[in-house]
Amino acid sequence: MAYPFEMGLQDASSPIMEELMYFHDHTLMIVFLISSLVLYIISLMLTTKLTHTSTMDAQEVETIWTILPAVILILIALPSLRILYMMDEMDNPSLTVKTMGHQWYWSYEYSDYEDLCFDSYMIPPSDLSPGQLRLLEVDNRMVLPMEMTIRILISSEDVLHSWAVPSLGLKTDAIPGRLNQLTLLATRPGVYYGQCSEICGANHSFMPIVLETVSMESFEKWSCSMT
Repeated sequence: MAYPFEMGLQDASSPIMEELMYFHDHTLMIVFLISSLVLYIISLMLTTKLTHTSTMDAQEVETIWTILPAVILILIALPSLRILYMMDEMDNPSLTVKTMGHQWYWSYEYSDYEDLCFDSYMIPPSDLSPGQLRLLEVDNRMVLPMEMTIRILISSEDVLHSWAVPSLGLKTDAIPGRLNQLTLLATRPGVYYGQCSEICGANHSFMPIVLETVSMESFEKWSCSMT
């Protein structure tokens, strides 16, 4: 999860988030090089008195500054499209979880198990135990097995919501009457925090998401205790 004064993205815990971080660094380097070049040209024009009369009619220069931006856009677009297709790919999921947004809590239904569904409410600050995080802890965590392809179906029963867990690279709108889906593959065990990312009413900031990834054996024990 995020920590105070963090300058970068949260640590990646899924292959998609790792790709997103690589793409972020790749794009940021291109932006840095462009900004440095523009700053250098501006400072050069302000500090030198040398001019060239042929600069105003230079076919070579015009060709370069027309083709170069197109090449840069291609270098940004190709990895971006690759990640978009990776995020939409659904390859034989081992588990399906249906997530429903409400005002102002989440409900989870494990479609592969009978009667395994529950609501997830934020724990009020007055009921927090030592070490628990304010406005982020819930009474029922969403527990999933790690290193398995999981399909998450997301919808809403009232207004627009958005189910987002940054460290896993997940963010999908929960729209009433529409079913969205995303793929989750956690590479290590842990507890991951998120929040509703769509303004959905008075208690929008009190809809935390807590996702816990465990081994398959621990997940089976938890599922048996919940049913």
